[in-house]
Order: sequence, then C-alpha cells, then structure tokens
Amino acid sequence: MSTTQRVAIPLLPTGVPGFDVVLGGGLPEFSFNLISGTPGAGKTTLAHQIMFANASPVRPALYFTVMGEPPIKMLRYQQQLSFFDLAKVGTSVRFIDLSGLLLEQDLSAVLARILEQVKAFGPGIVIVDSFQAIARAMSVGETEQPDLRSFTQRLAAYLTSWQATTFLIGEYYDRELHTNPVLTIADGVFQLSQQADRNSVVRKLQVVKSRGQAVMPGLHTFRMNQAGIQVYPRMSIVTAEGERLRPSGRGATGVAGLDALVGGGIPYGDAVLVSGPSGAGKSVLAAQFVAAGVAQGEPGVIAVFEEHPQEYMRRAHSLGVDLAALERQGSVKMIYIRPLDLSPDETLTAIREAVQQIGAKRVVIDSISGFEMALAPTFRTDFRESLYRLVGSLTGTGIIVLMTMEITQNTVDLRFSPYVISFLTDDIILLRYIEIAGQLRKSMVVVKMRNSAHNANVHMYDITDQGLIIRESLQEYRSGNADAASLPTGVMLPLHPGLTDSEVIVLRALIEQQQASVPELLQRTGIAEQAHVAAALDRLTSLGYAAALPGDTNLRYQPIVQRR
Repeated sequence: MSTTQRVAIPLLPTGVPGFDVVLGGGLPEFSFNLISGTPGAGKTTLAHQIMFANASPVRPALYFTVMGEPPIKMLRYQQQLSFFDLAKVGTSVRFIDLSGLLLEQDLSAVLARILEQVKAFGPGIVIVDSFQAIARAMSVGETEQPDLRSFTQRLAAYLTSWQATTFLIGEYYDRELHTNPVLTIADGVFQLSQQADRNSVVRKLQVVKSRGQAVMPGLHTFRMNQAGIQVYPRMSIVTAEGERLRPSGRGATGVAGLDALVGGGIPYGDAVLVSGPSGAGKSVLAAQFVAAGVAQGEPGVIAVFEEHPQEYMRRAHSLGVDLAALERQGSVKMIYIRPLDLSPDETLTAIREAVQQIGAKRVVIDSISGFEMALAPTFRTDFRESLYRLVGSLTGTGIIVLMTMEITQNTVDLRFSPYVISFLTDDIILLRYIEIAGQLRKSMVVVKMRNSAHNANVHMYDITDQGLIIRESLQEYRSGNADAASLPTGVMLPLHPGLTDSEVIVLRALIEQQQASVPELLQRTGIAEQAHVAAALDRLTSLGYAAALPGDTNLRYQPIVQRR
C-alpha cells in the first residue's frame, strides 16, 4: 500500500501582529485573495502593511490603483504609518494608476495593462485597489456578473501562473459577499468591519475563506494606530482547555495565617476571587500574593484597571509591599489598562505578552468591575463568556489567577459578586465589615475551595504597615436584623488566652498539621522569619500548647490542644 506525502504550502508572513496566528501560520504563497469591508475599515492599510513586510528586490510588489485619485495622495497618508518604507517605493514597490485607462477604454485594456506590467517587473505581490471600482465601471445591466466573473477568472489564472500572491480590495458588505463571483474564485477572503457603539469604535476581522489553511474561526478585534494594524486573535475555550496543565503543589498567599485557612496555599492553576467592599484590603492582599510568589521564584503580572500603577505601587509600599523594587528587578510586571473601548482579546494579549516576557506564574486582575468598565459597550453583554476565556487560557497553563471584585456591603445576604461568575473561580475569599462592641472591624471567610479542604470559620483580620494579618476566629456570629440596615455583628472569644497573634497563627497551623517542623510551619503560616516561628514554638511548648517529639533529629512538634 503506497502512501502519498503531502506537499507543504509555503507561507508568507503578513507583517501584521496577530494576523498570522488567525491564518494558521501566514498567507499561502501565490494565493488569490480578496480584502473586503466597508469604507474606512482599514482595507488599504492592511494591504500596504502586508506589501511592505514582504516586498524586496527578489519579491517586488505592484500596486494598481483604480480609485480615481492619484497614488501620491494615497501615499501622503500611508507614509504616516511606521511600516511605510520610502526607500522601497520606486524599486521594490511600484504604484501604477489605472483609473484613467478604466474610464477611457474597456475592461480588456485594463487586464492587458496589468499583465503587461506583471510581465515587465515579475512581481511576487500584486494588489488591485479598488476592485469594486472595476465592477462599477463595467456594470451594464445584467451583463455585469458574467463579465466580472470572466475578468476575475482570467486575472486569477494569469497571476497564479506568474507565481504572484494577489490581493483584490473591494468595498463589499456582508450580504454582497454571498452573491459576488469573486468569492468563489478567491483562495482567501478577509472581511474587515467597524462599528460605532456609543463613544467607542470596534473594528473586527474575519477570515471568511482560506483554502488549505486551518484558520481561527470567528470575529477577531483589531486596532489601527501609527504602527498600522494589530489583530487580537480570539482565544477559544477549546484552546484553553486543550493546553490545560495543572501542576501539583501550592503557592503561598503571603498573608500571615491565610495559608493555614486555605489548606497550605493556593493550588497551582486555580482561579481565586477576592471579594469585598471598598477599603476592605483586596488590593493589599493581591500585592502580598504577588510578592510571596516572587519570594518563591514565581514572577507575577498585575493588570490594574482602576488606578495608575504608580499610585497602586505607592499604596502597596505603605503597607509593606515594595512592588516598585520587584518591578525594577524584573520579577513583577505592571499593566495599566484603562481605555473604555477595549476588547477582551486585547486585554488577554497584553496579559499573555507580559506573562511570556517575565515567565510569570501568578496573575492579578484588579479588578473585575474595572475590567468590565474598560471594555467597549458591545463586549459587556458577553462579559462572563469573555472572562471565562481570559481566566481559562491562563489557569490552563498552571498560572494562579487572583481577581478582585468590589461589592456593596450586604447586611443580610452573603453575596460575594454582583455577577454570576462563581462557576469561573476555584476559590473564593470574602472580606466583610463587622461591628463588634461598637467598633467597625474586618472579617474574612474562605467561602469555597474547589481543589482543597479549607477552614470555613469567619476570622478577624487587620491591615497593618506589614499588610494583612489574620486574627482570631469569631464565635457566636450573627447577622444584623433583616429589617434593619445594620452591619453584621458578632462576639469574638479568644480560643487560646494569653497568646500573641503570631503564636496563635503557629498553633493553628500546628493543629491543622497535627505535627510539623519549623521550616514546614514557616511555609504554611507565611510568617516572615524562621526565628519568629521558633520563638513562638518555644513559648507554646512552655505554656503547654505544644510538645516536641522525642528522638527526632529534625525537631518536630505536635499540638496538645485538640482540634475544635
């Protein structure tokens, strides 16, 4: 039984960031393509960007203009873009105006001129802009479609035989593409569109057709700026799931006492939601989480949507986390994303590029509500699906994603998000205000951990100049009256009278472990120095809360008090 070896199709890079990914690697060489879209969608810019990226003395380019305006006018605008290379114009790139010929003679003369120039210069790239102008000029009642089909077929056959990669540019709407004869002849069809939504403009690209290529389906957003066009490929849920590699192990939270509540740290590949009212310490916890990762050799990315990174880092520094120093050493990357016309894929691209740049293992999104506000209105209706793709593509590679969410303090109902997004997260930590003995205090509870056992007791915590510190758990906790706008109230009873906060944290971790060494307790508690853990154990032993295990060279301890 014989086997036939497939011949790989050579691909050309487009020179458009993100477009090659959508195309499955690049443009098939010698293909016959149509770039379509409404006026102002970016068709000419896309064609120029591809042309200047590929044009060379070995592969020259011919650009035929049939737009009724001189090429010099078009070049005046295109040369403002950074990809435009004036040194190539007249040598590797030649512009030929066919508008006068189209008005004075028939279509055969236009085709003859194109073929004449192709034979003379032997281009590797040919662009006809605008092909729609040819169609309008030759329109004579019912004869338009047959004549246009014949012209297109002959043009495609000639240029393919001359081994040229060809682009026809036309102002076609979606409904026209289904009936236009060019669609059946073209190897590739790229549709560009733009839509004004309130005060934002959203641009999208779709590969309607591409022979021999496994392209990414769907609509992909893109931006136009001085650098030209950048495409943001739509990250599919299938891709995110297919890449899922959940490593074993846990990452320390950096918050003293919190690791013991979450079973020893956050499992790698988990998505964590930290939810709470304004001022509860969500961003502080996030900063400590990133700093703890750096201490473990795990760089982190922080995407902020609500305040400038300088202010964010200044506030973190006042609470014991020097993010600026970590950023200078290359262990932390801050991303500031605040325009009001973002697409989810643009956000994901920025985060993924930062992750790849520093090899990040932790990502903070601060906050989800700010992320939603930064999106163009058209994307907010599918916010949950967008967030699902964003989180899934990151956690699927083993990255821990911590997201913050501001909620209104609710005195009766225990809600941790105004969105129904709990299914997107593996772990949920809820921060709340509580009134105790006439004082406003802060409380924390681990609501959910999908991949780990956890402590579900409500604990007090304080925000100090060293960040968040977990205090004692609450007993006899009750919410305020359902018919009154009061804060939740509670009574805090010390479980272990006479102990300091650090000693309570060490004892709690020891009770959870049943037995542990000083290094193990250091990692589990998040306490800064090993000496502090050892000192706490010495006092716990002297007070009868713990005992050293006899006959062990690597000294281990066990609790004497029982688990409550």
